[in-house]
Amino acid sequence: MKKYNLILLAFVNLIFANAIFAQPDAGFSGEMNWGEEYKEPSNSYLSEILGNDKAGFYALRQQIKGGMMTGGSPQKIYIEKYNQDMKLKKSKQIDLRYKKKNRDFEKVLYLNNQFYLFTSFNNKAHKANYLFVQSIKKKSLTLSNKMKKIAESPARDEYREGKFNFHVSKDSSHVLIYSQLPNQKKGSERFSLQVFDNNFEKKWEKDIQLPYPDNRFSITDYRVDNNGNVYLLGTLYENTSGFLRRNTNYQYIILAYTENGEESQEYDVNLEGKFITDLTFRVGKKGKLVCSGFYSEKNSFSIKGTYYFQIDPQTSEVSNANYKEFEFDFVTEYYSNRRKRKAKKAEEEGDTRRSAELYQYSLNDLILRSDGGAVLVAEQYYVERREDNRFTNGGFNNPYSFRNNQYRENTDYYYHYNDIIVVNIKPNGEIQWASRIPKKQETRNDRGYYSSYAMAIVRDKICFVYNDNGKNFGAKKNNRRYGFNGSNSILALTEVGIDGSVNTFPISSNREQGIITRPKICKQIGKRKVAIFGERGKRFKFGKLEL
Repeated sequence: MKKYNLILLAFVNLIFANAIFAQPDAGFSGEMNWGEEYKEPSNSYLSEILGNDKAGFYALRQQIKGGMMTGGSPQKIYIEKYNQDMKLKKSKQIDLRYKKKNRDFEKVLYLNNQFYLFTSFNNKAHKANYLFVQSIKKKSLTLSNKMKKIAESPARDEYREGKFNFHVSKDSSHVLIYSQLPNQKKGSERFSLQVFDNNFEKKWEKDIQLPYPDNRFSITDYRVDNNGNVYLLGTLYENTSGFLRRNTNYQYIILAYTENGEESQEYDVNLEGKFITDLTFRVGKKGKLVCSGFYSEKNSFSIKGTYYFQIDPQTSEVSNANYKEFEFDFVTEYYSNRRKRKAKKAEEEGDTRRSAELYQYSLNDLILRSDGGAVLVAEQYYVERREDNRFTNGGFNNPYSFRNNQYRENTDYYYHYNDIIVVNIKPNGEIQWASRIPKKQETRNDRGYYSSYAMAIVRDKICFVYNDNGKNFGAKKNNRRYGFNGSNSILALTEVGIDGSVNTFPISSNREQGIITRPKICKQIGKRKVAIFGERGKRFKFGKLEL
């Protein structure tokens, strides 16, 4: 395996443009219409929108004992078909049993106008997990009679090993199945790659063992291109601290497997003088790897700016390398005056430790532009743990008596999904502008079930749909930002224009509709249409947002 050390040299160019936050009365020109309300099967939840055609769209529903929050395996799955008016036309349960044996649900893929069900079965006698594929008849939503075994993975423990992961090439011509091979005591990182065409005929497979200890290396992303080449993104840690990011104790590595797995290359990614906190990549034109992310001068939890470069897997050449620091006003836009003065002083004195940076941003997407440029999207995300320790007496607090008192420890987890950052990058790697969408979402012990956003690309705009607090629209005092916490909830739309301008509108009241929108489920189902999903209790419905 060849190894290339990539030292990315770049220069700071233009200053980031400030985001322009328009008032909600700027005028929303789209239309929002809700469909009928339905009752969901007991202990079930809608997990994703699978795809769409001219007649409508299809959704996947899973039924888990105790509900979604238990984290168990689905006992039942359903395929649901909706028409263009958001009406449920058909719901079909998919049987997970085969020859009186229960199979584990893995995934449903929608490829070339056809549904495929993936299930697995753990053979305890052979200590292996078997993966099966079976087509679903689109008209009747029933399974075909033919079930094909396409992969297997060693599994000494059915609950911890032998799991399968999937990725489909951009043109849907190839499917990658990635599986982690069982750990060996003090052994190296091991995994298996299997590449199929869209008829699930195997093109090539390869078991790989890396020269890195299993407890110091982690695969974070994997992709297959239109030619069946596989690329993986990994994180190598300096020590065995359980993959915890502490200061700057890790680095990114890109692995490439081409020519049906016969050729392999490894790229150590470095940004001279900067620490790369986050990295993502896509396969761009002519097979080049388009890489982008954030860097810091402090640690792994904050970001100072963004960078971009391309790698040619054939020549290992790095091109269009560039990085840019976020403008001071962009970073400190929502600081208090006192905090901003301190940050400004630190910047003037060259105090890197106290200088202003953005914190806890999760790199969500890298969108390739048709002209060879790219758009980077990130969201501030973190989980806060709060402990409440107190003495209680019969269920009531009693500060004066310790008789029959009991000590209670209560731990709550608060999920924060806040501002969105959008960075526009020119084909030559120059950072054109960065915009920031103000958003504040804090919920407790729900894994952010109703938080985050849905994204749609409509002509020259990127649109974000998310839950917001209704108090943020209309007259506000002291430019205060109210957070979404489940109450006073409205559905908001933000449009980011080709020039980086940001316009935000309220488009629907969750209270009036009697539901709360789940943005992570919402999905673009046409050039100008987004399916909006909302639920409350056992009731749910879809809406159609036309942009």
